[in-house]
Amino acid sequence: MNEFYNIDEKELGKNSKIDLEIMETEVDMYHDMARVMFDEIKENNSKGKKTVFICPVGPVGQYKRFVELVNKYRLNLNNVYFFNMDEYLNDDMTMIDTNNPLSFKGFMNREVYNKIDDELNIPVEHRFFPEPGKENVIWEKMQELGGVDICFGGVGINGHVAFNEPPEDNDSISDDEFKNIGTRVLKISRETMTINAAGSLNGAIDVIPKWCITIGMKEILSAKKIRLYMFRDWHRSVVRRALYGDVTAKFPVSFLQEHEDAKITISNYVAQKPY
Repeated sequence: MNEFYNIDEKELGKNSKIDLEIMETEVDMYHDMARVMFDEIKENNSKGKKTVFICPVGPVGQYKRFVELVNKYRLNLNNVYFFNMDEYLNDDMTMIDTNNPLSFKGFMNREVYNKIDDELNIPVEHRFFPEPGKENVIWEKMQELGGVDICFGGVGINGHVAFNEPPEDNDSISDDEFKNIGTRVLKISRETMTINAAGSLNGAIDVIPKWCITIGMKEILSAKKIRLYMFRDWHRSVVRRALYGDVTAKFPVSFLQEHEDAKITISNYVAQKPY
């Protein structure tokens, strides 16, 4: 057994290369994430600068609060760019329909873009999703904009960020090569399909798509800041391995240990020992 699983909540985060913040509740985390988004945009607006975010659909609780803040305080998003992390694909490698309840693009349209007042909203041409056949567009556009200000996200049970699944045991790829893989289509691992089915479809694993397109660790690690949030019971083990485990493609979130400005935020619930 790895000893880091025995670290209790009082010691968690000490001597880690990744900053850790523990909040009282899951809702507090969502409010914090929304506030960080709001404050970054507000500050950049005051300087006449654009804001570039990588955004997840999971976690999602932050978006309702973010929309409320934007509309209430009339925050102009006209110079903001959102790059969403990933999307599910059909077996023929086309993106799932936005009307599908699993569609990340559909979620963003319904719960974010359609709820922000028109005059404040992010222009349609500033909203990016990775698309099959246009993989290079994401990196090229990020570079054209001067890079990513903040990458927001969650973490999968096998340590994936976005859908950057750990390589299979028979994959001949080094850690450095994995860190530099960009946007691509890939098959979703069985463990990710299982945990997503449990969280989204009450266990209907046969309905979860087998394929996805995702931005790569290359894009994620290029961000000036990385802010990840963990809130599920199994995150108790994931966060400990992320903070103290080996830096390896076998657990991709561990690469944050090498980033200049990375932070993980969890709730008190997640801070408790796994077992």
